[in-house]
Amino acid sequence: MNLHYIGLDEIKGPLIFLDHVEGVGYDEMVEIKMVDQPSRFGRVVHIEGKRVAIQVFEGTHNISLTNTKTKFLGKPVEMSLSKEILGRTFNGAGQPIDGLGEVYVSEKRNINGHPLNPVARIYPRNYIQTGISSIDALTTLIRGQKLPIFSGSGMPHNELAVQIVKQAKIAEEAGDNFGIVFAAMGVKNDVADYFRRQFEEAGVMHKVVMFLNLANEPIIERTLTPRFALTAAEYLAYTHNMHVLTILTDVTSYCEALREFSSSKGEIPGRKGYPGYLYSDLASLYERAGIVQGAEGSVTQIPILTMPNDDITHPVPDLTGYITEGQIVLSRDLNQTNVYPPVGVLPSLSRLMKDGIGDGYTRSDHSTLANQLFASYAQVQDARSLASVIGEDELSPIDKKYIEFGNLFEKHYLNQGFNTNRNMIETLDLGWDLLSLLPASELHRVDEKTLQEHYHHERALERFEIGFKPIIQELEKDEDYE
Repeated sequence: MNLHYIGLDEIKGPLIFLDHVEGVGYDEMVEIKMVDQPSRFGRVVHIEGKRVAIQVFEGTHNISLTNTKTKFLGKPVEMSLSKEILGRTFNGAGQPIDGLGEVYVSEKRNINGHPLNPVARIYPRNYIQTGISSIDALTTLIRGQKLPIFSGSGMPHNELAVQIVKQAKIAEEAGDNFGIVFAAMGVKNDVADYFRRQFEEAGVMHKVVMFLNLANEPIIERTLTPRFALTAAEYLAYTHNMHVLTILTDVTSYCEALREFSSSKGEIPGRKGYPGYLYSDLASLYERAGIVQGAEGSVTQIPILTMPNDDITHPVPDLTGYITEGQIVLSRDLNQTNVYPPVGVLPSLSRLMKDGIGDGYTRSDHSTLANQLFASYAQVQDARSLASVIGEDELSPIDKKYIEFGNLFEKHYLNQGFNTNRNMIETLDLGWDLLSLLPASELHRVDEKTLQEHYHHERALERFEIGFKPIIQELEKDEDYE
């Protein structure tokens, strides 16, 4: 029997409260009917005895305490799904906003997902090519991985997200088996239009499912957006055996909405006012990435978050780092020197890349190249630090060599540009050409066989049109250099 409860006991922010309610469950959907207004929907977010708190998706403005009718629907929040969602744009509550009508429904799924037996998980292998050298070579994105991007205010993370959507593809030629779910939370209208326009102009919209939650829309909808997106990704991956890349931006906006919502419920705040369950809430999103036994598809996540004041110890990036398998950190120093994408190489890592690159995946020399580029660029930072103290003219010849290498590495490798799409072979070859600018004796992480195959000093000098020979001659005269 469906009961209608007439009247409300309290309205507080995005929440309404009812007393004397029985037989309802947590996360149950609720229909809210008002006089001369369209019905609104919500979900049960708190039960204390017979008192129930309901989260209203569309907000609580103009809701009356006296004549509002509340009906509990006996089911959780669900999303209508079919393969027709590819190429469609939805709002943060999973409703189409592209003017193409409703989606033909094959099935409906609970947006909170279903518990996944850890034993059913398959270890992630193979990679997704983004076309961006600093990511593909040094922090390779593996299928089934969750690899966040840590950015800051004013940094080009939106452009980077668009570039990844435009260029990403799986290694095999089966391009039809690859799709992207893109969810933007708390963005301004101009940013949302930018995403739409870029995807349409690039001709990739047919493989993208887009969810847009605008900054002027209710925060409650923002807390649902990533769950709708991940439900769509799981459906495409596990029902239609697609490899799905899910990009969530900006997770910090989601967490701030969660903080505001938690405050409305009167919960005791944790660090910086965020709720104490922020870790488990983020984990409930991030852990929905992976590969499952019995399904040929995979769900890969790239959550993008902005660090307030570039503070990597802020609760959002701090907790994200505990849950995910690495991070890509954008560098403000590189951004200020007009390097795009400004990927900070040294603080970035991909913990799963070792098992998804190399022979049979990318190329046998990939791991060696990545290790040597990391080591050489770390030497660059040491040389620059020393130069800031004693001056560049007082540096040893090899330190000068590293500084020149670092400048060229940033100019030709990191500074790729928005429209440049490099395949994996081009990325690896460019890395070897840059390493070939250094003396072979400095490449301590490269074995002799790989060195003979990929080290081409003269070709590198010709490619970058630089005069490194005087520096090498100076090195040979230095008695202290071995």
